[in-house]
Amino acid sequence: MNVNEHEGQESQGGDGAQVSTGTNGDAAGIPDAAIPELVIISGMSGAGRSTAAKCLEDLGWFVVDNLPPALIPTMVELGARSQGNVARIAVVVDVRGRRFFDNLRESLADLEAKHVTRRIVFLESSDEALVRRFESVRRPHPLQGDGRIVDGIDAERELLRELRGDADLVIDTSSLNVHELRAKMDAQFAGEEEPELRATVMSFGFKYGLPVDADLVVDMRFLPNPHWVPELRPYTGLNEEVSAYVFNQPGAKEFIDRYSELLQLIAAGYRREGKRYVTIAVGCTGGKHRSVATSEKLAARLVSQGVETVVVHRDMGRE
Repeated sequence: MNVNEHEGQESQGGDGAQVSTGTNGDAAGIPDAAIPELVIISGMSGAGRSTAAKCLEDLGWFVVDNLPPALIPTMVELGARSQGNVARIAVVVDVRGRRFFDNLRESLADLEAKHVTRRIVFLESSDEALVRRFESVRRPHPLQGDGRIVDGIDAERELLRELRGDADLVIDTSSLNVHELRAKMDAQFAGEEEPELRATVMSFGFKYGLPVDADLVVDMRFLPNPHWVPELRPYTGLNEEVSAYVFNQPGAKEFIDRYSELLQLIAAGYRREGKRYVTIAVGCTGGKHRSVATSEKLAARLVSQGVETVVVHRDMGRE
């Protein structure tokens, strides 16, 4: 089952009602504590926006699909007047509303002026995966016009480029099914108390390509490859002997110490900028030995620094 199974379904929401605001930018007479939490879901058509939205809906969020961006501040103000009945709002914004899309940046600035806590979740996927999904459901891409599916994908990427750069969380769904995408959303939003910063440490193999959702990339190919040690070749970086081999190499332990210090500096900056999610991609040739062992070490350091951390070994077992 593909992550875009429900992509064509639309929910009803947003009535365009006007709400006056006070001089401080907040809804008149509404305390800051009453302003709902806001998540904006966007990304590539076919990448799983509707699945992500449905997951938040199941977690108790009030979800509005394809709301014109100009109406997002109004929706937040109406939620603030709901006496706590609408405490969390998720809005799906996509190219189906492209004539309103130019208003999105203005709406985001309006929300910032009103001190609304908002996050942007961007669903990404490879061209190959998107073409395969559109062909499987025999639907055209909303922007392809008289051209090919890939033409629509290229146009959409260009349209969404700036929004993707502003995203707080980017999820690459190229190799995910519906259940795996829901698990990722649950991991980020199911907790009752939102942590200051969440990290995903992902091992990968360079020969399989860079993870498109990586914020930081680490290259461990400066260390000798356990693949060339016959007794270690069958094992992975999760094996104690492989890990010991990797971290007994010159520079390995020093790298972990210094990079952990650098991550502390970066994490502090992310917190100041309101960034809640970071993906650290750790690569080696095949994503089996050095990157796996290093990911485990880095994740343990992050946990010790108070950062909630998930470890993913993308390519382990792929060879």
